[in-house]
Amino acid sequence: MSVIDLFMELQNGLSADQDLREEIRRVVQTLEQTAREILILLHSVHHESGLNSIPEKCLKAREHFKTVRTQLAALATKFPSDQYYRYHDQWRFVLQRLVFQASFLVYLESEELVTRDAVAEILGIESDREKGFHLDIEDYLSGVLNLASELSRLAVNSVTAGDYARPLRIATFINELDFGFRLLNLKNDSLRKRYDGLKYDVKKIEEVVYDLSIRGLSKSQATPSEEKS
Repeated sequence: MSVIDLFMELQNGLSADQDLREEIRRVVQTLEQTAREILILLHSVHHESGLNSIPEKCLKAREHFKTVRTQLAALATKFPSDQYYRYHDQWRFVLQRLVFQASFLVYLESEELVTRDAVAEILGIESDREKGFHLDIEDYLSGVLNLASELSRLAVNSVTAGDYARPLRIATFINELDFGFRLLNLKNDSLRKRYDGLKYDVKKIEEVVYDLSIRGLSKSQATPSEEKS
């Protein structure tokens, strides 16, 4: 093979890779649009009217996630399954955003932390990397860390709306989340920086709870468990 032929062959390989990346980019753009629609819907719970209609908002969000499943299924067909990490950077950020939205949705429904397997099911992808297109552990953790920031905001807005019990439950949840992350040996620089931000979320929520306490409002509303008892 001549030098010219060699470089022509290399160019063909580069062109094929660029074409594939462009196909992936187009699918990712549709995912980003759907993620924006879900975010707008879930953000509405920060308003008093939204807090009063959380079940309806969650049902609508579930419908949007059906579209996400279709879009991710299309994305998974664009490249060989064994080349997942070669193209991972192209959808990493939108996938982390979708993990956050799924975790926020589940929290609003049950006030529990969603598992990685459950998120993968919501998104219609695998949790086991050996099975192809999957939810990477670090993408899951990044999305969960974004949940903490959203809940600290919800705690403040709940007080504004006159819901004084919710911030107390959020505080308990965030403290448990913080303890869980302390058990991890985080070596990923990006993930470590995001975890550092969790400290500020914990502090912000503690300030909300303290303010409720000194104003005598922390006991003015019973939690659901207290009401049942």
